[in-house]
Amino acid sequence: MPGVSARGLSLEQRKQLAVNLTRVLARYRSILDAYIIEFFTDDLWRTLPGSWQEALDGLNPPQLATQLLGMPGEGEVVRYRSVWPLSLLALKSTACALAFARTPGFQTPSEFLENPSQSSRLPAPFRKHVRPKKQHEVRRLGELVKKLSDLTGCTQVVDIGSGQGHLSRFMSLGLGLMVKSIEGDQRLVERAQRLDQELLQALEKEEKRHPQAVHAGPRHSPHHVVRWVEPTALCEELLLPLETLPQSGARLLLTGLHACGDLSVALLRHFSCPEVVALASVGCCYMKLSDPGGYPLSQWVAGLPGCELPYRLREGACHALEEYAKRLQKAGPGLRTHCYRAALETVIRGARPELRRPGVQGIPRVHELKIEEYVQRGLQRVGLDPQLPLNLAALRAHQAQENRVVAFFSLALLLAPLVETLILLDRLLHLQEQGFHAELLPIFSPELSPRNLVLVATKRPLGEAFSLLETEHS
Repeated sequence: MPGVSARGLSLEQRKQLAVNLTRVLARYRSILDAYIIEFFTDDLWRTLPGSWQEALDGLNPPQLATQLLGMPGEGEVVRYRSVWPLSLLALKSTACALAFARTPGFQTPSEFLENPSQSSRLPAPFRKHVRPKKQHEVRRLGELVKKLSDLTGCTQVVDIGSGQGHLSRFMSLGLGLMVKSIEGDQRLVERAQRLDQELLQALEKEEKRHPQAVHAGPRHSPHHVVRWVEPTALCEELLLPLETLPQSGARLLLTGLHACGDLSVALLRHFSCPEVVALASVGCCYMKLSDPGGYPLSQWVAGLPGCELPYRLREGACHALEEYAKRLQKAGPGLRTHCYRAALETVIRGARPELRRPGVQGIPRVHELKIEEYVQRGLQRVGLDPQLPLNLAALRAHQAQENRVVAFFSLALLLAPLVETLILLDRLLHLQEQGFHAELLPIFSPELSPRNLVLVATKRPLGEAFSLLETEHS
C-alpha cells in the first residue's frame, strides 16, 4: 500500500500533514467510531452515503481487497464492476496518500523461504524458543540498534520492556553490545536469565565444534533488572551505567521492541536526559495510552481542532491491514465471525437492553457453526440463557448481509493507518519541538509485523550517515 515517506519531511511539512490528518479523521469519524459488533443494532450500513452502499453492496471479499483496500492478489488486474462515486474514490486516495508508507525501502529474499519457522538470517542459537515473527523483529531491530550505536558512540544499550530478553540476548551475545534489560515482571526476568544461560551453553558448544569461528573477545550477557518504568517519572535505574566510565560518562541508547502503550511514551520522556544520546523505539497497543498524558505530546498537535483520538480510534489503529487483506483474498469462512458477533449483539440487546458490547470469550471453530449455534454459545458466555427463543428468520437475514459487514469493517480498516500516522507524527513533532532530530523508518515486513515503524531519534544530526540505518545488514 503506497503512502507518504516519513523520512526527510521538513518541520513545516510534518505540521501540515498533522493538519490534514485531523481534518480527514474528523470527516470520517462516524466510520472510525463505529463498533462492528453493532452493525445491526445501530444499522451501520445505512450510515453510509447511498452511492457508497450501491458501489460496495455485493462485492465479495477478494474484490474488497483489490478495489477498496488497493491490495490485489499476485498478478491481478484491478477492475471495477461499476463507476464508483468520487467521494468514495477520494476516501480511498486520501487514506493511501496521508498514511506513512509501511514497506521497507530495501528488497531482500525472504528469510523464511527454506523453513517457515526458522529465519535463515538469524544465527541458529538465537532462534530457539523464538517464533518466526519475533525472529524477524529481533534481527532487524537489533541490527539497526547496532548501527545506531556505532554512529552515535553509545557505551550502553537499555532495552526497556525487555520481556523474555530475546532482543537483549541478540544485541549482547550476538552483536557484542553492552545491554541492560529492564522488565517489570519478575517471572519474565527469571525466564530471561534461564534463557541467557541456555544460550551461552549453546554458543560454547558451537565454538567447540567450529573452533575456527571462535567469538572474538569476551561475551557479555544482558544485565537484567526488575523495575517498572513509569511514563510520568524518571527511572534512575534506567540511567545508571553498567560499568565505571571515564569522565566523559555514559552514552545511552534506549530501545523498545513494541513498547506497549505508555511505555513508548516513557522512552520519549527519558530521551531528554543528558546521558541518553539515541533512541530506537517501536510502539504498539495505542489504545493503552493514557488519556491525557500519552497523546498528544506535541504542542502543535494539541493545538489542532479535532486532534482528539478516543479509545475506539486508537484501538482500531492496532489492526493488521495487510493480514486482513490476505484473509479477504482467500475469502475463507472465518470472515463471517464479525457478522455472527453482530447478530449475537441483537439477541443480547433483546434479552437485556442495558448489556452493551459484552466480551465474548473465543468460540472455537466459528466457521463450522450455524449462526444459531454460535448465538447459543455466545449467550452462555455472557451469562444469559442459551435456550432463549431465537428468531431464526431474523438471524438468517443478518447472515445474508455478511459481505456488507465485511465491507464496512474494511472501510474502517482503510482509515486506521491514518490514526497510527497521527500518533507517530505527534511523537516526531514532540521531539523536534525540544530541538532533537527524529525520523520514522519502516523496519519490519508489514505482513509479519503490522506495527513496523521504528522511531529513531538523536541529539545531533546524523546527516548522510542516517541512510546506513535504512540498508539491510549483509
